Amino acid sequence: MQSIQSNALEPTRAELARLRPAERARRLIPVYGLPILTVALIVFFSILLPDTFPTGLNARSIMSDKAVIALLSLSAMLPMIAGRIDLTVGYGIVLWHVVAITLQVNYGIDWPVAVALTLAGGLFVGLINGLLVEVAQIDSFIATLGTGTILYAIANWHTGGRQIMGLLPKGFIAINATWIGGFPIGFFYVIGLALVLWLVTERLPLGRHLYAIGANPKAAALNGIPVRGYVIGVFIASGLLTAFTGVLLASKLRIGQSSVGLDYLLPALVGAFLGSTTIKPGRVNVWGTLVGVLILAVGISGIQQFGAAFFVEPLFNGATLVVAIGIAGYAQRRRAVVRRNLDSG
Repeated sequence: MQSIQSNALEPTRAELARLRPAERARRLIPVYGLPILTVALIVFFSILLPDTFPTGLNARSIMSDKAVIALLSLSAMLPMIAGRIDLTVGYGIVLWHVVAITLQVNYGIDWPVAVALTLAGGLFVGLINGLLVEVAQIDSFIATLGTGTILYAIANWHTGGRQIMGLLPKGFIAINATWIGGFPIGFFYVIGLALVLWLVTERLPLGRHLYAIGANPKAAALNGIPVRGYVIGVFIASGLLTAFTGVLLASKLRIGQSSVGLDYLLPALVGAFLGSTTIKPGRVNVWGTLVGVLILAVGISGIQQFGAAFFVEPLFNGATLVVAIGIAGYAQRRRAVVRRNLDSG
């Protein structure tokens, strides 16, 4: 069962060499269009809001506030590489940040043990998702929607709609509150994870196998790639990263409440889908995902500084998601036409 496909659409060097300069430039625009648009937005808001937008304080605020979304987007990206989708990234963070707080406040468990248990819970949920998708053959959208809703229900049942709060150790608070060289530690979590995922997906055979599964699982299986094991593995990895993000959110908020978390689902998916429209158009990728999160952060920050109403952020996220999917679909169709023309020529 496949929920999405992962196909590489970036032009190859051989293809670019066969094109005229104007056509070559037109082919490269979709590759770097989103980073260029991001820079244009930064310049635009800096001109209109010179006292508040182009400041170190605003940049650090964006890095600190959007670290959770960036980590969740990278978590969601992993199953997408293999042609699946994991909705528990949004639901799971609700439960895991509550669990991390509860284990310390209600049960007196040392914070390193509480973090380890929370991460183990994320691994287990990821395993369940992988088994449902690959063994039970349930479409990943339906399977993860079901497990995610169960996680959300458990969080609501446990909290009873109330906040869980108490004295937290300094070590746990430092998971989010630490600053290094003037930058929030969340920024380094994101960059570190991005580098690891980039090495795995772009420089190791494992990454090529996952992209092959996303493009055509039957062909991948015929070429000896263990499709079932790899797909279960990416769901386990996604579950682990989601749990870690839940720990980071718990350290940031210092309270547990079931009303927090779902607001991160749509931005995380938007970031991952936007990432499939740039750097390597038509294929989810690490740096494209970070660019997708950045353009959301820049756009929302600028709009908020203009004094926009509270509903503008979800409106912006939803509209961007629709546009991103539309661009990805157009790029895929356009690439197919160009390839046919090159083959026929």
